[in-house]
Amino acid sequence: MQIPNLDIRPIGGALGAEVHGLDLRKVDEDLGKAITAALDEHLVLFFPGQHLSPREHRDFGLHFGELEPGHNQLQSVDPEVPEVVALDSDTDPAADVFHTDVTFRNSPPIASVLNMIECAPKGGDTMWVNLQLVFDALSAPMQAMLEGLTALHTQKGGPPAKPAEHPVVRVHPNSGRKSLYVNRIFTDRIVQLSPPESKAMLEYLFRFAEQPQFSCRYRWSPGDLGMWDNRATLHAAVSDYIGGHRVIQRVTVLGDNPIASSPCPWPAHKVTGQRASDFFDVL
Repeated sequence: MQIPNLDIRPIGGALGAEVHGLDLRKVDEDLGKAITAALDEHLVLFFPGQHLSPREHRDFGLHFGELEPGHNQLQSVDPEVPEVVALDSDTDPAADVFHTDVTFRNSPPIASVLNMIECAPKGGDTMWVNLQLVFDALSAPMQAMLEGLTALHTQKGGPPAKPAEHPVVRVHPNSGRKSLYVNRIFTDRIVQLSPPESKAMLEYLFRFAEQPQFSCRYRWSPGDLGMWDNRATLHAAVSDYIGGHRVIQRVTVLGDNPIASSPCPWPAHKVTGQRASDFFDVL
C-alpha cells in the first residue's frame, strides 16, 4: 500500500492545517488513511473549495467510520441522506462556548466533518484547542494527579439521562498521546474529589485550556470542508456575525470508549450533606 503525500499547510502553531490539491469526491482507501494520519498529527484539517453535495459529504465521512444516523435536535438536509444535518444561525443556538461534542455519552464521537454552505459577510469563524498540548503544558505533579481521576459528564437541556464517567486524561488510540478530557458544557464533577475541590479544579483546567497559545482560528469560505478529532480538542464558534447568516452542514463519526492513561487508584468521594449553594466561589 502506497500512502499518498499530501500538500499540508499548517495554519497555527498549536494545531490545524489546510490540505490542498485534493478532490474529496475521489477519496480511496489509501487516501483515506493518509488523511487519517494527517488528522492524528494536526487534529483539525481544512479542505478549501470542495463544494460537496450532501451525498458526497456523507460518502467522505464514511471513510473514517460509521456515521451518526441523524440527530434528535438538528434537521437532516435530505431524508435520503439523514446523516447530514444542518446548523443554521437563524434557528439553532450558537455553540460559542469551548466544548468537546456530546461527552455525556459513554462513547462520544471520534470526529465531525463540517461543510460550509453559507457564510456571513464577516465573522463566524470557528476556534479549536489542542488538548494534548494543554496536558503537556501542565506541571508534572499536576499531570500525575489528574491521570488518576475520572469525571462525570451530563447532557444539558435534554431528557434526564445517567451521566457518563470518563477519565480526566485520555490516551489517543492512534498516536498514544495523552490529552486533557474535560469541558465547560458537559463536565460536571471530578468523582474522586470533594465538590468544592472539584469545582475549583475544573475551573482552573477550563481557564488553563482556553489560553490562546493552545488554539487556532479558521475563517470559512463557502464550499470549505473542515474536520476535527473530537477525542483531543475543544471547539467553539465565534458569535460575531450579528445580522449575517451562517449555514453549515455536519456529519458525525460515531465514537469509541475513552481510554484512561492510568488506572484510578482512589475511590469516589462520598457527597453527603452538601448542596450547590454551599460551594465556595472559586473566582
